[in-house]
Amino acid sequence: MIRYYPLKPFCVMIRYRSMIRLTFFIMMLLINNKGLVAQPGGKAFQFLDVTNSARVAAIGGKAPAVFDDDLNMPFHNPGLLNDQMHNHVVLNYVDYFAGINYGYVSYARSYEGIGNFALGIHYLNYGKFQGADETGAFTKTFRASDYALNIIYSRRIDSLFSVGINLKPIYSSLESYNSFALAVDAGVVYHNPGVMFTAALVLRNVGIQVSTYYPNGEREPLPFDIQLGLSQGLKHAPLRFFIMGDHLEKWDLTYQTEEDKEGAVNELTGETTDQSKFDVFADKFMRHVTLGGEVLIGKNVVVSLGYNYRRRQEMKIDSKPGLVGFSFGLSVRITKFRISYGRPFTHLAGGSNHFSLGLNLNEFYKKF
Repeated sequence: MIRYYPLKPFCVMIRYRSMIRLTFFIMMLLINNKGLVAQPGGKAFQFLDVTNSARVAAIGGKAPAVFDDDLNMPFHNPGLLNDQMHNHVVLNYVDYFAGINYGYVSYARSYEGIGNFALGIHYLNYGKFQGADETGAFTKTFRASDYALNIIYSRRIDSLFSVGINLKPIYSSLESYNSFALAVDAGVVYHNPGVMFTAALVLRNVGIQVSTYYPNGEREPLPFDIQLGLSQGLKHAPLRFFIMGDHLEKWDLTYQTEEDKEGAVNELTGETTDQSKFDVFADKFMRHVTLGGEVLIGKNVVVSLGYNYRRRQEMKIDSKPGLVGFSFGLSVRITKFRISYGRPFTHLAGGSNHFSLGLNLNEFYKKF
């Protein structure tokens, strides 16, 4: 049973109609930013798209519609923040490539009649670098890092629908260059526990770069993303399935060289072959799709699997694709702790290691 703690009398009651109006007002205010629907990549603050949670990494890297008590999920869709997460804490650490590491920590509380709140800090540390001048002589060392504060609020509209918003002040420090931005995530979630089905829509990183890296003040677009997700559990089997679609604001996510545009060349005959219209359509469609699944082994163990088609197409080596694009993970509950590990196969050279720790502080209070 979740205990609620009323706010002090001076706090203002937030009605869901006001919440919806405020969400869409901010979205429309920021959505006029130029370059909003540009090709993914080549934008500022790309670290906003990295996957912190081991569980999310294991199911393919996207999670707009995973509704349960996992406090990592509101990072991907603020509408997923719910009262099951009251007094929960999550900590994430990712051992990335070339000495880079990043993570996320968050805490949540719920207030009866007002809604759910969470505060999180997301960081990416690029490590320590040795500076050099134009002659190659070493200068001082320096560091580079990115930070984002996540201020999340959500509220139920009725027994099935929830809405949420995430306000994200963002700061980047790259040697002597600094930048500040402000972004908003806004999501709506339909969750029907009776049939174990969830559907969700989220707009991520709607925002503007306030101060830029460049002296001339030229702004760069943020990594805007529209995501749609579906989740389905089975009543008589310990299985859950996820279908996630991302970057729905742009149909064609393919990167093509001039040779690609001219068509593939058969190495034996030297003839140029073109893909059929269906193959081209299927490829472009699947680049938006991520598939995931979970197997529940008892109450304390979850095995996760995922497949990211676009990652596989962009990062594989044709002669030896291996497991690029696939991912797996394991989550284990030990006493009052939930420990998770996830590993996506990013390239033939290897993948990243994701570690997550979840706590329900209410369970500690009962003991003491």
